[in-house]
Amino acid sequence: MSDDTRDSNGTILNDGDSVTLIKDLKVKGTSVTLKRGTLVKNIRLTGDPEEIECNADKVKGLVLKTAFLKKA
Repeated sequence: MSDDTRDSNGTILNDGDSVTLIKDLKVKGTSVTLKRGTLVKNIRLTGDPEEIECNADKVKGLVLKTAFLKKA
């Protein structure tokens, strides 16, 4: 078992990669919903292989689960 951060398809993600959402996600604490197919650029890896940090259009400092992402 490796500690690589992987997307929903098993592709390894790296700092600075772009990812696409594979389902609509509601952002907790806001009225914003990130739509399926939204491109998120320049991700940052966290210490947790199941999470990445990013800035979306309307939300800064967002943490997303890798289960809802695919590499763009």
